[in-house]
Amino acid sequence: MIDTQVKPLRAFAVFLRHEQARLTAKWMAIVCADADLVEADKLTHEQLADHLPAILEGICTALDEGDLERVEGAIERNAKKHGEVRWQQGYHLDELVRELDLFRQVLTGAVLEFAETHSYFTRHHVARTQHLIDEALSFVTLTSIREVIDEQNRKINEYTGRLEQANHELTEKQRLVSGLYESRMQITRSVVHDLRNFLNAFSTALQLIALAPSKAEVGLALATRQAEDMKRLVDEMVEYSIILGDRNPLSVEQVELRALFDELVAASRPSVEAKGLHLAGVFDASLTSVMSNRLKLKQVALNLLSNATKFTGSGEIELAMGRCEGSHWYLRVSDTGIGIASSDKVRVFDEFERAAGDEIPGAGLGLSIVKELCRVLNGEIHFESRKGQGTTFEIRFPYCL
Repeated sequence: MIDTQVKPLRAFAVFLRHEQARLTAKWMAIVCADADLVEADKLTHEQLADHLPAILEGICTALDEGDLERVEGAIERNAKKHGEVRWQQGYHLDELVRELDLFRQVLTGAVLEFAETHSYFTRHHVARTQHLIDEALSFVTLTSIREVIDEQNRKINEYTGRLEQANHELTEKQRLVSGLYESRMQITRSVVHDLRNFLNAFSTALQLIALAPSKAEVGLALATRQAEDMKRLVDEMVEYSIILGDRNPLSVEQVELRALFDELVAASRPSVEAKGLHLAGVFDASLTSVMSNRLKLKQVALNLLSNATKFTGSGEIELAMGRCEGSHWYLRVSDTGIGIASSDKVRVFDEFERAAGDEIPGAGLGLSIVKELCRVLNGEIHFESRKGQGTTFEIRFPYCL
């Protein structure tokens, strides 16, 4: 005699729970034997089973309640996770649908098996049970498919984003390459122009010596000056290439600023006074030492002093070092030279830019060198200039780099 208080659908749910391991194993054997399920062959037992036990428990709960709606949320969560995992495992949509259909067939066989051994489980109960199972697995299949499609869309969006970023970077690199090409062409034109002028003047000096031996001294002086100008041009380009190509870690040391200041004044005075200019030095006695790179600080100052000397026809050049507020000190170079026009200020630090034109020799790299060195030394560049009145460059460095 059967307990008439036990609902037939609930009795079948008990049967499914009891037979879960056997039914899962049966389903896995069918899946592994199916030639259309290629990805399934690559999975372990645990990977293949995945969320199937949880989905089966959801179906059993639906049978307990006699209604799918009450457990729809739990089944949906497991179905989404199942779809996500299958996507990660490389399943195609047709494989996902196929394996769930095989699971449906296994459960249909279990319904018939239960009906054969339990006479109270009538055709009506079989139909009701089968309807719930079909409804549940259709919901699982649809939800899993949606999750796979969502994963595909997320991946497509991710790849699209990467492609857009790569395209942007490629466009930017093409722009930079184009700019670099134009810059190098400008370098070539600039250097060739300067070297040609130097060589023409040098040739003129040699012809003067050959045609008028009495003027040999004048010719030699002209030739010497041109050779010195060519050397400065080449030295400037070599210095800039070395700075750009330096990939060694920055060496930080204790730098005595008073000693560096005196060295800079002594090194610059001859060229400044050779042009009839006055070199003034102002040093804040409260400055002692800083942690930085002495050679690079010297390069910054010498390039600023060289620039000031080059573009100043009369008057004074001043080198100053002093304290700033906070944790910085400054290096300042001022001149009474030709100044920089407002329209040229935005490009004054660009490579091979010579705001004064071609009449003053040089590669136009002095301030580019200063800019690169200041980047390495964490220096902040400030400058003021007025056309025809002079220029002041002030670099603010940290006491401790």
